[in-house]
Amino acid sequence: MKRFLQLVLALAGLMMLSTGFAAKTHPVTGEPLAEQQVFTYNMGAEPPSIDPQLVEDVTGSDIARDLFEGLLTQNADGTLAPGVAEHWEANDAKNRYTFYLRRNARWSNGDPVTAHDFVYAWQRAVDPKLASPYSGYMRLMSIRNAAEIIEGKKPVESLGVKALDDHTFQAELENSLPYFPSMVAHTTTMPAHRATIEKYGDKWTQPGNMVSNGAYVLTEHTLNERLVRERNPLYWNNDKTIIDKVVALVINDENQAYNRYLAGELDMAGVPTGQYKRLKKKMPDEVYSVPRLCSYYYAINTEKKPFDDVRVRTALAYAVNREVITRNILQAGQIPAYTFTPGATANFQVPEVPYAKMTQKQRDQKARELLAEAGYDRSNPLEVTILYNTSEGHKKIAIAISQMWKRTLGVKTTLENQEWKTFLNTRDVGDFQIARAAWCGDYNEASTFLELMMSNSEYNDSNYKNPEVDRLMTESKTLDDPNPNYTRVEEIIAEEFPIIPIYHYTNTFLLKPYLKGWPFDNVENMWYSRNLYVVKH
Repeated sequence: MKRFLQLVLALAGLMMLSTGFAAKTHPVTGEPLAEQQVFTYNMGAEPPSIDPQLVEDVTGSDIARDLFEGLLTQNADGTLAPGVAEHWEANDAKNRYTFYLRRNARWSNGDPVTAHDFVYAWQRAVDPKLASPYSGYMRLMSIRNAAEIIEGKKPVESLGVKALDDHTFQAELENSLPYFPSMVAHTTTMPAHRATIEKYGDKWTQPGNMVSNGAYVLTEHTLNERLVRERNPLYWNNDKTIIDKVVALVINDENQAYNRYLAGELDMAGVPTGQYKRLKKKMPDEVYSVPRLCSYYYAINTEKKPFDDVRVRTALAYAVNREVITRNILQAGQIPAYTFTPGATANFQVPEVPYAKMTQKQRDQKARELLAEAGYDRSNPLEVTILYNTSEGHKKIAIAISQMWKRTLGVKTTLENQEWKTFLNTRDVGDFQIARAAWCGDYNEASTFLELMMSNSEYNDSNYKNPEVDRLMTESKTLDDPNPNYTRVEEIIAEEFPIIPIYHYTNTFLLKPYLKGWPFDNVENMWYSRNLYVVKH
């Protein structure tokens, strides 16, 4: 049977190539297409996982969106688009959503994609046995019994999801959630092929084992080196796909990636830190900076002394000159951050927190006073360790902040960098004092950021606990206008500083002029290789 399926896929692949777009023109724009439709990019670090229910980072999400398809996807401008679900509807209370699946959706082995696959995947995401780092996302979605299942208090079968039939999937929520459909474009909610997972266990994501339902299949994966995905001829919309092959390389050094981009080995790479302005003048048609729904911050471990002292945390936060970081180090339009939630977030009103109105000189003076009150001065300096994952950009920011703290407060800072997976584990178990962190919105609503400040959030790396924040965020789910609650939570963050907001991202990258179809207007940076194409060059 396995050989038969391989033969079917091979024949389908040949048919796809014989009827594809090679040496033709784009069906919509009329642009002449290159004969080789291959997209090669730098993914930076090896992702911890490409299992949709275990993915926890941007890199893994980029890969998962090619290999799998959820109920809904996104258009180039970030608006919702049908995925496996052709259409969906909600009841008047917005606490029950029904999705109607297309009948021509197939897994890469030929099996039909059904509502049962989504039930299995969503139950899997909350199953304590899997211990998904993103299980809390299902709780944020307000799915009935999700929280109790994650805590081991109820069986996974009690999750508020069901298959009304093979092509109708329904989710029952504990609260009204008008933006629920935008949440099901996330990787955690993608379907999973039960038979494959039960057969191969944790090896199911290896090439040759993986069965997926996206526009591409996994054909090669060499850890810490490269990952290759190629067109899935059984994808329901394969005839609209143009890119045949996607190659993701692991290149941690941003300058090495830049050189390989110049050498033509990469079609896309990041802009080296601080080089945006120079490169924009040098290569105006290849250098981009667009808004992105992400915040860069430092997490302070509030359970470790002396960082349990709000005066110490506030002094460190005040002494960071965000303008210097964005203007002199990053230089690509990043926005100094005084709140956690970026202004690009839909329907979010950025509050004017008091310290944002102060001059840096005033902040520095207040920082010295607070640190002195806490018992630290130049004769008895505070000692701090900053943990960050290996990256030249993160290193430059850490060095700059350590110098600011030393000059303003006399703080002695040690810098510690770790490889990505090790760093994530160290931060997750709380074995740090201050750690570099970043959060990109899982959906376009302020709660995707502020939920991290709740006591029970899996991504509350600061181990911060504030009953008022918990109450405000829980209450916000039932409000027609949650912005007053969001404003108060931001004010509390600016009073207690479990985190130090540093800047709001722009997406800066290098992109070859011949690679077309990039979704520049998608602030969540959700891109799909199936929408890209290479023109003749």
